[in-house]
Amino acid sequence: MHDDETPDLTAQRQAEQMWQADEASRSLGIVLGPVGPGRAEAAMTVRADMVNGHGTCHGGYLFLLADTAFAFACNTHGQAVVASGADVAFLRPARSGDELVAVAVERARTGRSGLYDVTVLRGDEVVLELRGRSRVVPRPAAPRPGL
Repeated sequence: MHDDETPDLTAQRQAEQMWQADEASRSLGIVLGPVGPGRAEAAMTVRADMVNGHGTCHGGYLFLLADTAFAFACNTHGQAVVASGADVAFLRPARSGDELVAVAVERARTGRSGLYDVTVLRGDEVVLELRGRSRVVPRPAAPRPGL
């Protein structure tokens, strides 16, 4: 966080920087929603090419949507943070055309570790619940010119 920034401004700055580099989420049509200290939302419409042999959205895409919201929520405090683990419960199937929203909320943060809950919703129905664990890591060095 810069000295003159509020926590909300830090969260927004971090989200803007991360979003520019997040080609995976953008390429799947994920849209970043509101972001604030310890929280983030991301939305996605299930496409036909995301459906598996059972006619439902492949679990990997559902996890990716939840993981995107998780990543943005845990990177709102001005530090570089990565996932150290996650547990997921697939509760309802999603199908082509379903509009999904992932809501990530920070539950605890101490030292270099954090704990986050993410709920993926289709309207009022819970499709997936994820509990994610995060870890603060050193910021990577900026690439040197010519390399």
